[in-house]
Amino acid sequence: MTESEATEQYGLYEINLQGSERGNPYVETQLRADFRSRETGELISVKGFYRGKGHFSIRFMPLTTGLWTYETHSNDPNLDDCQGTLEAAPARGENHGRVLPAKDVVSGERAQVYGRELPFRFAYEDGTDYVPFGTTCYAWISQDTAVQDQTLQTLATSPFNKVRMCVFPKFYDFNTADPPMFAYQGSMAQGFDHSRFNEDFFENLDRRITQLDQLGIQADVILLHPYDKPEWGFSRMTTDEDRFYLSYMARRYGAYKNVWWSLANEYDLMPHKSLEDWRSYARVVMADDAFGHLRSIHNCLTIYDYNEPWCTHCSIQRTDVTRTTEDIEDWRQRFHKPVICDEAGYEGNIYWGWGNLSAQEMVRRFWQGCMRCGYVTHGETFIDKGPQIWWAHGGRLHGESPARIAFMRDIFEQMPRDATPLDAGTPQDAVWPLSSPKAPNAVSDAAWEKAGQYWDVPVIRSGVDYSLVYFGWYQPLYREFALPEGHRYKVDVIDTWNMTVTTLPEECRDRIRVNLGQRQYMAVRLSRVA
Repeated sequence: MTESEATEQYGLYEINLQGSERGNPYVETQLRADFRSRETGELISVKGFYRGKGHFSIRFMPLTTGLWTYETHSNDPNLDDCQGTLEAAPARGENHGRVLPAKDVVSGERAQVYGRELPFRFAYEDGTDYVPFGTTCYAWISQDTAVQDQTLQTLATSPFNKVRMCVFPKFYDFNTADPPMFAYQGSMAQGFDHSRFNEDFFENLDRRITQLDQLGIQADVILLHPYDKPEWGFSRMTTDEDRFYLSYMARRYGAYKNVWWSLANEYDLMPHKSLEDWRSYARVVMADDAFGHLRSIHNCLTIYDYNEPWCTHCSIQRTDVTRTTEDIEDWRQRFHKPVICDEAGYEGNIYWGWGNLSAQEMVRRFWQGCMRCGYVTHGETFIDKGPQIWWAHGGRLHGESPARIAFMRDIFEQMPRDATPLDAGTPQDAVWPLSSPKAPNAVSDAAWEKAGQYWDVPVIRSGVDYSLVYFGWYQPLYREFALPEGHRYKVDVIDTWNMTVTTLPEECRDRIRVNLGQRQYMAVRLSRVA
């Protein structure tokens, strides 16, 4: 037996064992290790996996520091009753553990900092804030090595901290080439053996997920999708074959702290799989992922019921060609979980409407979604910029939106944790404008203000301390703001397209007029100073 070097908390610890090659060890050999913390007594059972040529591995993520002991159990005598210890050092640097729903990470006084936004937020395991700004590279690991390396180089200087990526290759417009390797042993000519995996493919996937982690990027792993070809056949595997594959993925990658599980991209384009199939697949992943990573599923037309308890968050495609991330407000109310609009459309120039957005519209959709305290995922589909299209292959980015998303990310990561959309709606008994007397059946102050001062624009607010107002494609010459009485404010005028922040020279109070220059994509930030 060989062991990896000592790891730190939330790191990857690997046990490597030599067992029998007889029969089909992928199917016939059972292997697990029971890890116990000397300090807390916590017991974590982790299932192992076969790697070919008699090699087996068990991967473990120590969730707490200190000494852990382990003992293996197997129906192969060569793998049974192997014992050892590991010392988990404190996490260092940018190692914050898994990303989880904030409600599962923070509690007590720390949870109060989030206020009513707690159910809609993510956080790292150690309580550090995590705000996803993702991108899409569906088939980047199905490209040649040079393109994969180039993709990582591009991501290293991008604003993106999450990437949506498939395990299986994708056959669709602009992406029709066969990959250099497949996940299974076999060939297109002879067929693939869905009970035996290709270790070369998975060693590459190991390496790429590790490299993403080193860049601080979450790997949103798409386990199944409909974009297949007959010679591949991965979307048409039997239910048992799907479950076998899902179990292997959960056992092999559950100890990687930066992994998320997406059961499918556009699950509703696979009608041969029932809703109960998807629920059973979720149960397989939950049973064999010993570390409980984030889980969701993605739609094309029919939004999944994210109220189902196995879903930790919503991964939604826009369902209207014009109203896209504006619907995040409704999805938050419907599902009461973090909402990511993972497919809001792409900056590019292909012939499909979803893939020829201008950069301005891509950025506007990001702002509209984040102003509703959801999250948005980027994509890029330029057909004339080179042999690779980012959305499918990775490679290089060519668009103008990533720089603006980086600018935006900085603004939103500075926002108070409890900042909440002013989303009370327009009450029918409210009288407009704000200066008018309230109706006898007075509504809440937030609803009243939404009906009056902010009826036409999205607003995020943290009490009287902070407000962010976004004007989108409107082009006001100026805007007047009625400020809370008794306070002074710093006022920033934000040009979200030209990426400038202009602070008014004097602190403001009462009612102010802010010049916006009849420009589109402007925002105003009000920060209380006294």
